[in-house]
Amino acid sequence: MEIRIKGVSKYYYAEGKTIKALDDVNLVIPANHIFTLLGPSGCGKTTLLRCIVGLEMPDTGEISIGGDVVWSKAKNISVPPEKRGLGMVFQTYAIWPHMNVFDNVAYPLQVRNVPRDVIRQRVEKTLHFVQLEGFEKRPATKLSGGQQQRVALARALVAEPKVILFDEPLSNLDAKLREETRKELRAFLGKLQITAVYVTHDRVEALALSDSIAVMRAGKIIEVGTPKKIYFDADHRFVADFIGRANLVKATVRAEEGGFTIVDSGLGAITCQHRDVAIGSEATLCIRPEFIRIVRGEAAAASNLVNGRIETLVFVGEAYEAEIRVGDELLLAKIDPEAQLNEGDAVSFTLDPAHCLLVAI
Repeated sequence: MEIRIKGVSKYYYAEGKTIKALDDVNLVIPANHIFTLLGPSGCGKTTLLRCIVGLEMPDTGEISIGGDVVWSKAKNISVPPEKRGLGMVFQTYAIWPHMNVFDNVAYPLQVRNVPRDVIRQRVEKTLHFVQLEGFEKRPATKLSGGQQQRVALARALVAEPKVILFDEPLSNLDAKLREETRKELRAFLGKLQITAVYVTHDRVEALALSDSIAVMRAGKIIEVGTPKKIYFDADHRFVADFIGRANLVKATVRAEEGGFTIVDSGLGAITCQHRDVAIGSEATLCIRPEFIRIVRGEAAAASNLVNGRIETLVFVGEAYEAEIRVGDELLLAKIDPEAQLNEGDAVSFTLDPAHCLLVAI
């Protein structure tokens, strides 16, 4: 189901102050997409999720799910959460400690007074889907973190919702288990072909799971796009910086030439991918560390050839992380772990114009 959010604002009041948690949010979440709300703590992403599910009431605006209005201030419509046809997986899983796996998963059907034989069929089907067959009688609290996460997912799916919402469900897992569970979750949601709205502050989760990402800041939607668009071709400095490690350099637009935009910066004259920016205006040059290419041997004439000196060099397994000083600029670079380089070495590197991105200041 498609979700439409129009002009939604939400205010909190504390100690005589008004806090704007959501600021006139307008958003369309396509049907059958994995859609992620990404942003730092306090940006409003969980509040927006809770407004969709009906656990929070907005102060203005309208929310519709599958064409049906479930909240409207102007129309005085407020559909309760249990009638919105949604499933939800919470950050803490919210698993009942006194119930076994079967009863935890069956609970949403039991409160709807679904016949017992139908409940058993649906629970067995759902546990098979999340690969927890044979765990029906296991106490839920005796499961591993990853298994508990799958119980929470099964409970959200057993009522066959058209939309499922996730509030940072992997944040309590260790790094390796989080990576494994993320892959499983992507595979599960891909098979289901339902609308999933996923809240996280983890950029890797957002990039790995999503069909589309909305980056939020201070209660506003800053930018929406596919993971590749957000990572490689962001329009805003905040988005480019938040979605991944980035070198951000002040620049001034010099010219448009051959389908590229040329800027003056602390790295010298740099040719970038084209942007519709006025000549003479200021911008920010964004360069990802992995796109800094060290030149071996003599530095031949090349586009965007820059000379610098290595200030720090740290081995992190798959690469060296180096800080390269170029005048007043200090750039983070990822370098081949077999490179014969040391701190203090002079180096030359090139920057592919396709990966030199200009973003709004």
